[in-house]
Amino acid sequence: MRKQTRLILALDETDVARAMAVAEAAADQLDAIKVNWPLVLAGGPKVITYLAELAPVVCDFKVADIPNTNRLIAESAFHHGASGNNVHAITGRDSVQAVVEEAKGKEVFVVTEMSHPGGKEFTAPAADQLARVAVEAGATGVIAPATRPERIAHIRSLIGGRLILSPGVGAQGGSAADALRNGADYIIVGRGIYGDRDPRAAAIRYARQAREAL
Repeated sequence: MRKQTRLILALDETDVARAMAVAEAAADQLDAIKVNWPLVLAGGPKVITYLAELAPVVCDFKVADIPNTNRLIAESAFHHGASGNNVHAITGRDSVQAVVEEAKGKEVFVVTEMSHPGGKEFTAPAADQLARVAVEAGATGVIAPATRPERIAHIRSLIGGRLILSPGVGAQGGSAADALRNGADYIIVGRGIYGDRDPRAAAIRYARQAREAL
């Protein structure tokens, strides 16, 4: 991924035309676009290919299955133009390793802790183990919550120089400045951009917040 604005757009739209318009408007303010199942199910995998022409695409499919199934999902995502894939490590190191191997030098991010309140129930208590799996499997980096910036700092202490992507900025209440100052490399913003009447202006605001935090 690029490392210019530190801003990643979580494009969780189901209206494909609206999603494309938002991406086109905000693209020059983004280091990457994150797509999840809602948009891909609505528009098919071709949306990955189209968006990849605007910015690097991270498929937030949170892959969590046996190694062979993980490999097949990753293979398809990369084939359609993805630059990265997000995976859960709860299925074990071998499942994460399968995605890392299929990536062939592209990026793999392990979810250590979810950003919503329920993330405290199961992912947070296991975050240290999940972070270790990310390191041992050779993942590019991890996902850590902007909604709990102190957790970002803790996870940073476990993974060294690997990348941290932090969701939860904006609608979930996370602060771009707090996330970046606690060790995140990128902030992830969804509704705060695609839900705005002027998504380009919103992207510019978040990119400025990131810049001012560094």
